[in-house]
Amino acid sequence: MLGVASVATLSGCAGKPKVRHLVYEERPVELLYSTGMERLDEKSWTDAVQYFEEVQRQHPYSEWSRRAIIMSIYANYMGDRYDEASTAADQFIHLYPGSELTPYAYYMKAICAFEQIVDVGRDQGYTTTAQGLLNDVVRRYPDSEYARDARVKLDMVADQLAGKEMEIGRWYLTENQPLAAIGRFKTVVGDYQTTSHTPEALYRLVEANEMLGLHDEAVRDGAVLGYNYPGDRWYSAAYKLLTTKGSKPAVMPDPKGKKGPDAPDAKKKSWFSMKKPEAK
Repeated sequence: MLGVASVATLSGCAGKPKVRHLVYEERPVELLYSTGMERLDEKSWTDAVQYFEEVQRQHPYSEWSRRAIIMSIYANYMGDRYDEASTAADQFIHLYPGSELTPYAYYMKAICAFEQIVDVGRDQGYTTTAQGLLNDVVRRYPDSEYARDARVKLDMVADQLAGKEMEIGRWYLTENQPLAAIGRFKTVVGDYQTTSHTPEALYRLVEANEMLGLHDEAVRDGAVLGYNYPGDRWYSAAYKLLTTKGSKPAVMPDPKGKKGPDAPDAKKKSWFSMKKPEAK
């Protein structure tokens, strides 16, 4: 059988990086696969992918190929090659829709989008993509370990999307466009009410409504904030603002009261998402 003997290094022209490539020679497929696994253990992610891809190229319909695709997903992911990992996941889903490892492929496709989420100051395309893919994992495999981890990450995605709405809403306030700002803050309160941004969103509604002269609406939003988050700093700010406008909110700020939900605090590459799959 054809195989891969080693990974060679060629020196490029002056100033150019060295290029690594495979040297091909006769080797059993079992050796190709085991060498790829050795490269995984060495954390040589790119080299591992090359061996696994060679398994697929030479034996596309074999059990070895099925295993190699799964390991290619993992190796590409660990090497931060998320597009390649996602492509390999799609390949596995297409070829083996009924495999016991298909849930892993769906999960890793979602995680590849999740890992590319950027700060709220930039476009949130990957955030919405990750949300859809994570929800798909939960819908397809609700009782799996993948779904459990996906639910945790969905909370983080919601916090991210709420943060984006808050950023835009604050910008509208600075541009003296309180009506447009109110729409953003209401989205946070309505669609992302379990996130860490809800107390501030309620305060900003108080602030924006007062800018528009809608005092009754401001009082109502302040009451919701005080009832749910009496110990939050944003309620203290709302209480002060409403008091200066002639109102006396029924709930006094309470430093020992409810603080509201904390922001999700977890590394994106969690232990679960980095766990090497068992492709048996």
